[in-house]
Amino acid sequence: MASESLPTRQRRPSMGAPIVDIQGSVGPAGISRPKHKRTFTGFGAGEIKSVEASIPEPQREAWLKHQVSGFKDKDGFESEVVRHVETTLARSMFNCDESAAYSACSLAFRDRLILEWNRTQQRQTFVDSKRLYYLSLEFLMGRALDNAMLNIGQKDTAKAGLADLGFRIEDVIEQEHDAALGNGGLGRLAACFLDSLASLNYPAWGYGLRYRYGIFKQEIIDGYQVEVPDYWLDFNPWEFPRHDVTVDIQFFGNVRKSTDENGRTIAHWEGGEIVKAVAYDVPIPGYATPSTNNLRLWSSTAASGEFDFQKFNNGDYESSVADQQRAETISAVLYPNDNLERGKELRLKQQYFWVAASLYDIVRRFKKSKRPWREFPEQVAIQLNDTHPTLAVVELQRILLDLEGLEWDEAWNIVTNTFGYTNHTVLPEALEKWSVPLIQHLLPRHLQIIYDINLYFLQSVERRFPEDRELLGRVSIIEESQPKMVRMAHLAIVGSHKVNGVAELHSDLIKTTIFKDFVTIFGPDKFTNVTNGITPRRWLHQANPRLSELISSKTGGKDFLTDLNELNKIELHVKDKAFRKEWAAIKLANKERLAKHIKASAGVTVNPTALFDVQVKRIHEYKRQQLNIFGVIHRYLTLKAMSPEERKKQQSRVSIFGGKAAPGYWMAKQIIHLINSVGKVVNNDEDIGDLLKVVFLEDYNVSKAEIIIPASDISEHISTAGTEASGTSNMKFVLNGGLIIGTCDGANIEITREIGENNIFLFGNLAEDVEDLRHAHTYGSHEIDPDLNRVFQEIEKGTFGSTQDFAALISAVRDHGDYYLVSDDFHSYIETQALVDEAYRNQEEWITKCITSVARMGFFSSDRCINEYAEGIWNIEPLRVEKEEGA
Repeated sequence: MASESLPTRQRRPSMGAPIVDIQGSVGPAGISRPKHKRTFTGFGAGEIKSVEASIPEPQREAWLKHQVSGFKDKDGFESEVVRHVETTLARSMFNCDESAAYSACSLAFRDRLILEWNRTQQRQTFVDSKRLYYLSLEFLMGRALDNAMLNIGQKDTAKAGLADLGFRIEDVIEQEHDAALGNGGLGRLAACFLDSLASLNYPAWGYGLRYRYGIFKQEIIDGYQVEVPDYWLDFNPWEFPRHDVTVDIQFFGNVRKSTDENGRTIAHWEGGEIVKAVAYDVPIPGYATPSTNNLRLWSSTAASGEFDFQKFNNGDYESSVADQQRAETISAVLYPNDNLERGKELRLKQQYFWVAASLYDIVRRFKKSKRPWREFPEQVAIQLNDTHPTLAVVELQRILLDLEGLEWDEAWNIVTNTFGYTNHTVLPEALEKWSVPLIQHLLPRHLQIIYDINLYFLQSVERRFPEDRELLGRVSIIEESQPKMVRMAHLAIVGSHKVNGVAELHSDLIKTTIFKDFVTIFGPDKFTNVTNGITPRRWLHQANPRLSELISSKTGGKDFLTDLNELNKIELHVKDKAFRKEWAAIKLANKERLAKHIKASAGVTVNPTALFDVQVKRIHEYKRQQLNIFGVIHRYLTLKAMSPEERKKQQSRVSIFGGKAAPGYWMAKQIIHLINSVGKVVNNDEDIGDLLKVVFLEDYNVSKAEIIIPASDISEHISTAGTEASGTSNMKFVLNGGLIIGTCDGANIEITREIGENNIFLFGNLAEDVEDLRHAHTYGSHEIDPDLNRVFQEIEKGTFGSTQDFAALISAVRDHGDYYLVSDDFHSYIETQALVDEAYRNQEEWITKCITSVARMGFFSSDRCINEYAEGIWNIEPLRVEKEEGA
């Protein structure tokens, strides 16, 4: 690097570190850091050969002779586990409990992954082809051990080996904490994508934040959600600290302008504070392939070190660690509560910290190739998963302008050809905005660049549409409000070459509503659709192994796990009595397993032969858990009004809820409270007995989803039409042989098209009618559905606890316009639930619907999804990989 020829600057305390402009640097320049010593993965493709040739032959022979190889059989696995127990963990067979067995087993599999990971990185470096970088603030990876066993194809080996050593594999797998790196569908989608990218052999890295506490661990106390820290990092064998891969990230300060000898204005971002980003790598194994890609997570630490001796010696004990504590808060919690200004600042800090560290890494890797800058988009594709990483657009422009000395037009051309943007919402209030004063304070140089980008963009719009002055205001990146706001979605669109929605309806809606002006400006070709998908490896093979085995017995092997369209072969067996009997037995076994979990975690006894009705997802008004619980109350009241003889004829049902409400989202928390309050009354009503049970499962996460989803008979995907971008849990439920009750929203529409209208229960208003209904609510008369009114009256009587607790939920529907159309859809919802009951009573017909639905789910694989992105947006190719390869 150019900086090596300059005299080394001593690092000063973090509040006043000087920043100077050094040509060729790709980070905050002038800050001394240890020389970046790297192994083979640190060299460019052209350098490895010469480095290899420079190693003397005897040394090379010694290395090759002693190269490590992973275990191949049961004996090898047992040997590795015992070695790790006795050396890594310093235990013995006398004090090796299940937790230690999990640690040793994970380390044995991790060692295998390291070998494949190193070879994959070397292979990708040698080929030197275009690579994808996937930027996501969330990665909901789930448990890694079971996934690694299945992807490597050694689960049976591990099962037998652990049994020899005295352990049940299920008990060992249970010891793993879920990685707390996400909250909902956004993070799980990113995890499915990483799985598919590795399984399809695409050269790709994920970049995220290493949250110490994730979002939070949810506990239900007296029916209320209580947030407690999620200490998931107590022991994490799946990450590799890269203490040599650090990046200094700058905040605050000011910008000084100067002119060089050519009269070009140069900006110098100076002063402020520096926080150090430290890399942690997580291997991502592909299924039935040696390819093991990388997820790099950044952790924050103080640039000045953990401890200020001067302050400590002067008796200032608290502030001696203040720098470290302030720095560490950046990567402590996913989505810090931003109800307060300090929370907003921390959230923005988090986003910049992550994208700046990631771009430093990406640019450093590119510069090793010695290619000219114009080739950057030919080597690098960066995908923005929602608006959270949008500052990456500005940061890359800053690097190219201020640090690499490119002209504005050339730099901007590189930026716009590098980025793609995935939009995940049509809700205007969910589109991120940051106040101009906040960005000015935290990232002064970036605000200047945002204004320049906006000027450059608006001038081009004005030239093309000189008569339409209002258009400029609508599409401007800067919203002229008090205070002025930066519209991150607009910045992402302007800074990307492709914008995609994640379901057909969603992609159409963004083009006709929130982004229609941009379609006018850029043309429809910039906007595309890639319907979401899920990985069948985790969501069928891992979550539902017996069903996976049954399917493979009818499809001629496990090919359906890499080509999900192979599922269509099971439709030929839909009338096969033995197949149907086994299908039903698997569903019942999954329901019995969930019933045990419900008893152990919630203390409620449920009947596994009842209809299991499930809604598990983030708690949000647009997802309408309130509609579901109002429907449950209606069912309860209907049952209570019946005679005992009439009740005997009714279909018994278990209503299962799960999901977290954001800490600052009061209304969502009230929905959780109502669900638990209803459950308390219903579950203890002797008149009702097993006819109706209501269960809220606390701390919903990926590993709990793997128990819940295979056990569902019907799942609820009932968002107000036009609000859910896609949804992926709907796909998981159907893939596991459950049916859907849902609105014509998100991917429900495409699922209906694939599986057929007879195999899904749709209800409610359509997206095109929503705005008219909302308008009528506000400016016309608004009649509440009479059945819903009875539900409200029962709540207001105090049947389910204090009436004050739920007044806001009722008022939102009755007095404040019913924005999410709960009343409008209630009658249709109740009628459709009656159809579900009726259909479930005819079990023969129900099983036919379930088998047919699974057989037709081939389209919803994340592999198909990734291939569409690779071809239509990223322009990347998979690498050829031999199944069995040497070193």
